[in-house]
Amino acid sequence: MTTPSRIPLSAPDIGPAERARLLETFDAGWVSSAGPAVAAFERAFADAVGLAHATAVSSGTAALHLALTLLDLRPGDAVIAPTLTFIGGVGPIVHAGARPIFVDCGFGDWNLDAGLLDQAFDRARAEGLNVRAIVPADLYGQCCDIDAIRAVADAHGVPVILDSAEAVGATLNGRHAGHGSAVAAFSFNGNKIITTGGGGMLASDDGALIAHARSLAAAARLPAVHYEHAEVGFNYRMLSLAAAMGLAQLETLEAKVARRRAIFARYVARLGGRAGVAFAPEAPGRRHTRWLSVMLLDPDIAGVDPDRLRLALDAANIEARPVWKPMHLQPVFRDALMINAGVAETLFADGLCLPSGSSLSDADIDRVCDVIEVALDA
Repeated sequence: MTTPSRIPLSAPDIGPAERARLLETFDAGWVSSAGPAVAAFERAFADAVGLAHATAVSSGTAALHLALTLLDLRPGDAVIAPTLTFIGGVGPIVHAGARPIFVDCGFGDWNLDAGLLDQAFDRARAEGLNVRAIVPADLYGQCCDIDAIRAVADAHGVPVILDSAEAVGATLNGRHAGHGSAVAAFSFNGNKIITTGGGGMLASDDGALIAHARSLAAAARLPAVHYEHAEVGFNYRMLSLAAAMGLAQLETLEAKVARRRAIFARYVARLGGRAGVAFAPEAPGRRHTRWLSVMLLDPDIAGVDPDRLRLALDAANIEARPVWKPMHLQPVFRDALMINAGVAETLFADGLCLPSGSSLSDADIDRVCDVIEVALDA
């Protein structure tokens, strides 16, 4: 019996246009960060998201690190972040010299709960820490409630640096992810909605901030014939080949978002009426990109828990994975401060991410649903 082909969680959706852009850039000899492709990608991305300035870097994590470095964080400083996120959105806080304070999410959008933020400031004060910023995330392709978060941040006199790594193409009240923050970081990792193979972008309406970040990303070299440096920077530049691929990907962003939303809708149509099965919400005013389609299982009602279902899918050569393990449950952050309402822990226990790549066919999604239905009926 022939083993069916693997259905990946979120594979790159690339084709002839990307190949043509890559070959054009390669044939022109632009294989490093020099050349026209990087600047063209920065301009095109800034236009696409509606922010005035952008600088392309090697990853979304690098983009966040640059933004936090600009704060000149010191020992005794803290940065508030959601517990339900990928470590790439939190590690830069530590690298920049601050302590993370984790805050739980809300069931309405699975993003940082603005209603818990004042508690985080109070807890920091009690511990002798100085909160310097809030870094919320736009989880799984849904914008956080940036206006509510910024209202608290403004009241405490700190900036909001937005982790929009998972949210290229997402909107809140018609504005693209990233708006409402001082600066936003985006990711083009291989599994994201659009990809440059690996890479990221820092975007803002603040031109001076982006210019400083661009300088830091290029080793903070000052304009001189020799190598002149007044501060220590990083080697975070995006390569021209990656930027060329990004230009081609950006042209099909809307189609890729539409396809992922259609995949999510197919899951809901097939499985949404099942007892004990639910799906990640789309909050009012949001356009969720469904970067990943996430289902919730109540084992007592559904008769199967997420890990058992994951193993059943894996046996059928289908990739699935748990919801992000909350940061406060990670061994590396065992001593971190946490404002806990129990929501992230529940989502981690009950959630499963299903195949969501925009190159998947309806037949692929039906194959996933067939396996899930068999597991639910067992």
